[in-house]
Amino acid sequence: MDGEISSILCFDLDGTIVDPEGEVPLDVTLLEYLRELKSQGAVWVVNTGRTLFQTLEGFHQHGITMLPDYIIAQESELYEPGKFNRWVACGKWNATCASDHRKFFKSSARAFKKIRNFIETSTEASFFPLEDGPGGVVARSDEEMDMICDYIERERRNLPLLGYQRNSVYLRFSHIKYNKGSTLGELGRLLGIPPEYIFAAGDNHNDMAMLGGEYAHAVACPENAVPRVKELVKEKGGYVAREPFSKGSAEAVHHYYFSS
Repeated sequence: MDGEISSILCFDLDGTIVDPEGEVPLDVTLLEYLRELKSQGAVWVVNTGRTLFQTLEGFHQHGITMLPDYIIAQESELYEPGKFNRWVACGKWNATCASDHRKFFKSSARAFKKIRNFIETSTEASFFPLEDGPGGVVARSDEEMDMICDYIERERRNLPLLGYQRNSVYLRFSHIKYNKGSTLGELGRLLGIPPEYIFAAGDNHNDMAMLGGEYAHAVACPENAVPRVKELVKEKGGYVAREPFSKGSAEAVHHYYFSS
């Protein structure tokens, strides 16, 4: 980035900026606010559970032509624009993240076998393994996923490095060190921007790591956020918007940056 950076504005993608069902159009007011704030030295970030390719695909699908300054993909991979319009790893974070995950998954194979057995014998959810790790879980309902998360939390007593990223009925296992919050914190460290000058908005369970006040002091969620996210944002003195999706995000940006 050229010039002095004044702040970071970080948004989840699906459910926070865009309607995943594609029924509610992107609110152009949000992009107008971001352009104005960028002219004042802010950078904006998309922080999503999607892969990098899926994220770029989502921008095209929803007509987002003003690309972010940084992308956090799969809650833990940090990217910046490189040459020839290609996105490249930002710093050493991605390599360290991949290494830590490989070591953790390899050393915890027996524990994940126990978790998989519970999923397959005690629930109607599906456990999906990946070549480089245990993968995750797809539950039949939010209630079933609540129960599965309760079980995983109990297992973490014997497996303290066990983390997971949950979005509704979907869950992906991870190293506890890596989530949307810690990756946003690493970006803040690289740019020299402390949490006092970082804004974060999200709507689902996997956004809670960046909405807890440690990595961003200005936090918000749109009206369509799940109840636990709304409760957390209220608890941290943040802003719960009256509007859903991008309208709600625009409302939150206005509250923090344009209301005085």
